[in-house]
Amino acid sequence: MEKRNAGNSDQITRDYFDSLLLEMRHLDGKKPDTTLELYGERFQTPIMTAALSHLDKVRDNGMVEMARGAFLAGAVNWAGMGDKQELEAIVATGARTIKIIKPYADHDMILDRIAHAEKCGALAVGMDIDHAFDAKGNFDRILGYDMSPKTQKDICSFVKATSLPFIVKGVLSGQDAYKCLMAGVKGIVVSHHHGIMDYAVPPLRMLPEIVKVVQGQIPVFVDCGIISGMDAYKALALGAAAVCAGRVVMEPLGKNGAEGVRDQILGMNEELKGVMARTGCGDLGSMDPSVIVPT
Repeated sequence: MEKRNAGNSDQITRDYFDSLLLEMRHLDGKKPDTTLELYGERFQTPIMTAALSHLDKVRDNGMVEMARGAFLAGAVNWAGMGDKQELEAIVATGARTIKIIKPYADHDMILDRIAHAEKCGALAVGMDIDHAFDAKGNFDRILGYDMSPKTQKDICSFVKATSLPFIVKGVLSGQDAYKCLMAGVKGIVVSHHHGIMDYAVPPLRMLPEIVKVVQGQIPVFVDCGIISGMDAYKALALGAAAVCAGRVVMEPLGKNGAEGVRDQILGMNEELKGVMARTGCGDLGSMDPSVIVPT
């Protein structure tokens, strides 16, 4: 029998999602509205694409197709690692896009990419801080580029370098959330980067503590393991402003391109509405963590 990897963070995250049960609340119910207001704009759903990269392996022009799918669904699009021309093509689809930049050791490279994201019309920009080190404790190296850990002071300098909201991805502790808040960021993504470290605490389990630290001053997003409207609901009920769906959109993208991404997001959003209706939640501002019952 194949031995199960007990420390697999993705499996731990899935198990935690599935351990959370929901009350039903039918009296005084309302037809649910999933409209999301974010950074001064309105979207049809709080289910966003994740900050994926290199999707040409999934479908030709995959990053642009994913963005077009997000646009068709009325959703926020996120973009990970990629060149400037790709980001320009992504933004040109009309998708309101948040560009995430790796923690390059070369800060001039970071500042150049921040400036480019602002110039080409991104909704927001940010950094993926959890790629600073590799699994052996050395500074990471991605596609030939050296990475390095960032300080609170570094993050503050990036925040000040742009008029766009600056977001930090890879927050998985109240300590980092507080430092981000003090650095002036305008959003954080609670994430363990698809299990980048074994035995990482599930983002959903850390979410209430991080929400308490932030105290509503900035939006908190959740990444990792969101595969359904039910998963999205649980994250939203525990205080997330919106969620990122990554791997769950890759197969639809490969099969049907932008339309596949659109249909996946819309299908998850319909499921989200169904759960909202049966738990007495009329809109995203009415989410109530007391509906969650841990097992």
